[in-house]
Amino acid sequence: MAGNAGTDAVILVGGQGTRLRPLTLSAPKPMLPTAGLPFLTHLLARIADAGISHVVLGTSFKAEVFEEHFGDGAELGLELEYVTETEPLGTGGGIRNVLPRLRADNIMVFNGDVLGGTDLGAILDTHESTNADVTLHLVRVSDPRAFGCVPTDEDGRVTAFLEKTQDPPTDQINAGCYVFRREYIEKIPVGRPVSVEREVFPALLAEGARVQAHVDSSYWRDMGTPEDFVRGSADLVRGIAPSPALPGQRGESLVHEGAGVAPGAVLIGGTVVGRGAEVGAGARLDGAVLFDGARIEAGATVERSIIGFGARIGPRALVRDAVIGDGANIGARCELLRGARVWPGVQIPDGGIRFSTDV
Repeated sequence: MAGNAGTDAVILVGGQGTRLRPLTLSAPKPMLPTAGLPFLTHLLARIADAGISHVVLGTSFKAEVFEEHFGDGAELGLELEYVTETEPLGTGGGIRNVLPRLRADNIMVFNGDVLGGTDLGAILDTHESTNADVTLHLVRVSDPRAFGCVPTDEDGRVTAFLEKTQDPPTDQINAGCYVFRREYIEKIPVGRPVSVEREVFPALLAEGARVQAHVDSSYWRDMGTPEDFVRGSADLVRGIAPSPALPGQRGESLVHEGAGVAPGAVLIGGTVVGRGAEVGAGARLDGAVLFDGARIEAGATVERSIIGFGARIGPRALVRDAVIGDGANIGARCELLRGARVWPGVQIPDGGIRFSTDV
């Protein structure tokens, strides 16, 4: 669809990714491998698919990594530019900070942490057809208590922005994707931290701007925690979450070229085996995310966990709901459960950490 060439995209990727440590000590969260590609690749492919070609990345933490990987964006059919924040400016300040690079009258803004499946063209159609000043993508979720919710009137106009509450009046939440008319970005205060949710949007409502909602029930997941990261990656592998960057067959596992999987190993639950990774005989991987060069020895079990670059899990070890940092070495028969995090390069001897008494 070339119909959206008059729209620019902005992606905010400045976060530190603290909830995903230790993985984000070495790489910013949007660059972590998700179904074998840097997470941001999936969003960039969706933007290109919607006919938007000019994209500005608002970066701060490890800013240089993005440009080193994506360059000018030509491989994705995009024109990419980069703007680095020197001090944190919040979501609103981050959008205002990239204004000098924006050319179009309509600006589509994305939170770089979200894995989504909505039709971007449909959001832009809502923005145009309602003659909105700002349009928000809202997604319906089964449990909105963990999110700010956004009620709308019968015309689909936003009536309020509510903080997280135990008794939400609506199941519509802010999905982290907005379309701004350019003049409303120009109004955001410059040179200081500004929150879109707490400052910009309430001010728009107060001045009577037309703030429209595009509501759907599309795939949506904030990838900020290890649990969500593992589930989002698995959903991409299994075809539950759509991505134009992943052509081909969906299934229970995705094994990259150069990886070795021994006979008798079981790979299920949307497991990803990275490039050059090794999986030993009789190992069981269920919803595991193995970064490039990871090694899972014979008889080990890895469930719903992220195994960092070059990390090793010893024979008959059990890793469940855990994050193992780059280059860590987990000895035979160790048990790491329930949110365990092992920092990069740490060595745990055979049988060194257990949750059960038998060895």
